Amino acid sequence: IYVLIQLKNYFICNIFLENEMNYTAILYEVEENILTITLNRPEKLNAFNKEMQDDLIDAIDRANKDDEVKAIIVTGAGRGFCAGADLSAGKDTFNMEAREDRKGAISEDGKIDWSNSAVRDGGGRVTLKMYECLKPIISACNGPSVGVGVTMQLAMDIRLASEQAKYGFVFARRGLVPEACSSWFLPRIVGISKALEWIYSGKVFDPKEALEGGLIRSIHAQEDLIPVARQIAREIIDNTAPVSIALSRQMILRMAGAKHPMDAHKIDSRGIFARGRMSDAKEGVESFLEKRSAEFKDSVSNDLPEYYPWWDEEEYS
Repeated sequence: IYVLIQLKNYFICNIFLENEMNYTAILYEVEENILTITLNRPEKLNAFNKEMQDDLIDAIDRANKDDEVKAIIVTGAGRGFCAGADLSAGKDTFNMEAREDRKGAISEDGKIDWSNSAVRDGGGRVTLKMYECLKPIISACNGPSVGVGVTMQLAMDIRLASEQAKYGFVFARRGLVPEACSSWFLPRIVGISKALEWIYSGKVFDPKEALEGGLIRSIHAQEDLIPVARQIAREIIDNTAPVSIALSRQMILRMAGAKHPMDAHKIDSRGIFARGRMSDAKEGVESFLEKRSAEFKDSVSNDLPEYYPWWDEEEYS
């Protein structure tokens, strides 16, 4: 009877977890420590909407807490990566006054409360969540990616493109401005001049230009795109300590805006001091000396050092 009760609880738990994984606009699949997030609105070229925003934020949160996830790949279903914002609302697509979830920012006398969270850009909510992620994120861009379809990739660490990929920072052609924190990410990736060229023109360009401009790492045949992404993820997973990766990712991203090298020196020093006392560092040295593969035991969920986080959280205001 006890065994039957335990089996029942096991299946109930698994059913609950499976249901919890059911998203509206993405697929969430973990295999061999690699999470693949697939933007899943292929009939709309995976156009970005509120459901996709919420799904992506939840998926990153979930991956952050799951020690079984050690790397993340993001790709698109069908022939596109993401065609930008869903334009089904027509001319009012970007008119926040026309949206029920945004009306809290505008008072009865028509004044806008710029600090109200209803003003916040949805793409920016997603890229900020990716910025905070403790796992490496690889973009496998399988087709057209314009607007938020390309700006969300800027918050990912390694960007791959298929031969069918296309990119476009099309905001000025739609009477808009860059979003999803891309005015912070893009110039840091490709430089100010190239960032402004692409934003000023609003043109859609091919992966060769993206490669030459420093936006992407490499171009691949469509059938090779995911295997290459998984190969890169595998190299990270098989050879490095997850806690070291989590700390390194935050160090690099946050030091991009540091005012002086001393800021980096302080964090480097804390990291070396803290990690040097932990089992991973001992294992890393011993495995090297013994010419064997390392078996890192420290976990992101339990073993981040006490100085982490070293920054004050930024709030929208």
